[in-house]
Amino acid sequence: MSTPGSEAPQGADERPAAKQRTVEVIALAVVLAFSALLMWDNWRTGIDWESTGPKPGYFPFYVALICAGACLYGLVREIFFPPDAEEPFVLRGQLKRVMQVFIPTLAFVPVTQLLGIYVAAFLLIAGFMTWVGRIKPWIAVVTAYVFAFVMFLTFEVAFDVIMPKGPLERLLGY
Repeated sequence: MSTPGSEAPQGADERPAAKQRTVEVIALAVVLAFSALLMWDNWRTGIDWESTGPKPGYFPFYVALICAGACLYGLVREIFFPPDAEEPFVLRGQLKRVMQVFIPTLAFVPVTQLLGIYVAAFLLIAGFMTWVGRIKPWIAVVTAYVFAFVMFLTFEVAFDVIMPKGPLERLLGY
């Protein structure tokens, strides 16, 4: 599956990493399980009517029931009436590019807790610009610094919003 006009042979990056049907079945099963959990929890809190109106679980229960029904329909369709052609959900090359963004973004959360949001944002932006964008490191560092500084001015000075701080901010007295 090469792009139109491309003469390159089909390599490892062009092989499917996951099939469309597999991802749909997994997603439907996860949403069905979550819907069942919501239905059980709302049934526990009450799904009938009182003299003053519906109990707290009434509407959420039926929304979860409708969602579960849709998931069951989708699972039956995918398992018993599969499409003729098995389409890829994502190719290996595409998944690699997604992971280049997802993994650092996921790491941003614990790094924010350890180093504060401004240092974490600096590292994330400089890393993205250098690693994914292939921009010269000095440009990435200057851009990330300017962004983090403007973010600091906006949140801490202009709006007086408390943001997660790390050792650097404590060292500077913030």
